[in-house]
Amino acid sequence: MVYSRSLKRPIVAVVGDIFHHVQLYAAVREEDGSDRAFLVTARGDRHVLNKPSNARLSQALVTNYSMRPHERFKPLAGQQRFMDALGASSEDGKRRGRIGVDFGSISLCHVAAGFTDATVEFAKGFAIWDLSSGHYILHAAGGVTIDLEGNPISMDCGLNSLPEISKAMGTRRKFIAAGTRALADEILETLQQ
Repeated sequence: MVYSRSLKRPIVAVVGDIFHHVQLYAAVREEDGSDRAFLVTARGDRHVLNKPSNARLSQALVTNYSMRPHERFKPLAGQQRFMDALGASSEDGKRRGRIGVDFGSISLCHVAAGFTDATVEFAKGFAIWDLSSGHYILHAAGGVTIDLEGNPISMDCGLNSLPEISKAMGTRRKFIAAGTRALADEILETLQQ
């Protein structure tokens, strides 16, 4: 990620996913001030990312980095209201909600591409290097990232002085990233904090 201290925000981010057909996710700030996101496949095809999912929670694929049983899986499994809402029947009576495993910035990129509907991190939090690049790519694609109080997470990472950089590097952020604000809010309403 390239961060502009004068603009107080990222201006370029690239996240690699070399193990899948999609090889790179990227976002860039254009000369007119707009942000644009895209992905590049293993064949070199480039696709604009501008339509993240608008699923409801009962139809969503929500990911979480739940690989460590005690630190991450147990807190996820204990989110009974969230699990009940995710497992609720859709309008057609089918249970379509799913939970998946994802990790780091790539989890937000998967939301930006519409491969997943949302990703949540409420147990340990992500460090700046795990959150910021994917956050910018999701933002440029039209998705949202909020904290657990419902506030949008700023693109300003607070990297304006050595003490601010040191503080940012030692901080972990808990968040909900989704294709729409409506889904992020729906997830937030179900979380027990």
